Amino acid sequence: MSPARSLTPGLIAALGFLAAVGPFATDMYLASFTDIASDLGAPASAVQLTLTAFLLGIGAGQLVLGPLSDRFGRRPVMLTAMGVFAASGILMVFTPSIELFVALRLLQGFTGAAGIVVARAIAVDLSVGDTAVRALSLLATVTALGPLVAPPIGGAVAVLAGWRGVLVVLAVVSVTMFLLAVLVVPESLRPERRQTGGAGAIFGMLVSAARTRGFGAYALTVATAFAAMMAYISASPFVGQEVLGMDPFLYALAFAVGALGIVTANLLNARIAPRIGPGRMLTFGVGLLGCGAAALGVLVWSGLLSPGLFIACALLLTAGAGFTMSNASALALARTPTIRGSGAAVLGATQFLVGAIVSPVVGAWGEDTAVPMALVIATAVLLAAGFRLLAHHRVRSIA
Repeated sequence: MSPARSLTPGLIAALGFLAAVGPFATDMYLASFTDIASDLGAPASAVQLTLTAFLLGIGAGQLVLGPLSDRFGRRPVMLTAMGVFAASGILMVFTPSIELFVALRLLQGFTGAAGIVVARAIAVDLSVGDTAVRALSLLATVTALGPLVAPPIGGAVAVLAGWRGVLVVLAVVSVTMFLLAVLVVPESLRPERRQTGGAGAIFGMLVSAARTRGFGAYALTVATAFAAMMAYISASPFVGQEVLGMDPFLYALAFAVGALGIVTANLLNARIAPRIGPGRMLTFGVGLLGCGAAALGVLVWSGLLSPGLFIACALLLTAGAGFTMSNASALALARTPTIRGSGAAVLGATQFLVGAIVSPVVGAWGEDTAVPMALVIATAVLLAAGFRLLAHHRVRSIA
């Protein structure tokens, strides 16, 4: 397949679906944890390890597959990785033990990372100037639909067909992703722009991306904004239902509003950012995050937090994170034009690492108070603002 020249709406939708591998492969089977533990005779901690292994695989996979796509091209790396991803998804349906389940989830995470890191690199490859932020915003819009549809589908299938039925659905999704990559995803990196060398050169590309002036500050802005959103996501079930007494329907509505905030923010950003610049939109996004964090903190410490106000704060936080992450990602990748796969790898790995750290921290003080969530969110937002200012200082011409 010859190198593509344009980023069509259909290709954006396909890349967004591939980049949604994380939400589909995690959110869809969370409701089945207790059944998996019972049927496989495994402790709850071992079942939880299947999720940890997947997230670790995604982080490590991005660091390997991103640079490989700079070396060998986007399409061969995407097809090979998604082929293994689909095969491991099929094998998981028949897993007889929790040990094999964990190993397959690690492999799935590692190979499924191609859907995130290579898709992002392709989107930027086929963009020109500030239009990269439009592409990344639209990509994030499609990806954000994953957390909206995966949990209810997974819960319904678990009731009707059990946890192995959920794995069958996930296997179908993984095979669909592979076929989509085969039929739709183009090669966007021309041979003359590919990097050369062996393993040392691949590692060198990661180091080069991380050390590029301004890249690190933008990447950490993405990661800390993501951390603020993860703090909300991981604590919201306990705060919403245990602290505020929301029933399951009202909590599901609150979560949907939060996801809608991300979708709306990215759709607006795709239209506005190319005209006024991603730097200004990034500042707006961090400001919106700050408003959400400040409002939540005041409400929690004053004891005035209610379900309605909690939903309003969630909308501010998730919309702010959407604006912040899309624009900071575009500005970061603009700093690595010749090694975008490596830049996307460092960007994604940093984001998932920081997000993985935040989730257990929020729950360290128990499940009967909203104070840890508000404190962690406020800290993450302050860090995001600091890194945004650092990026502006280091790269004035772009920010």
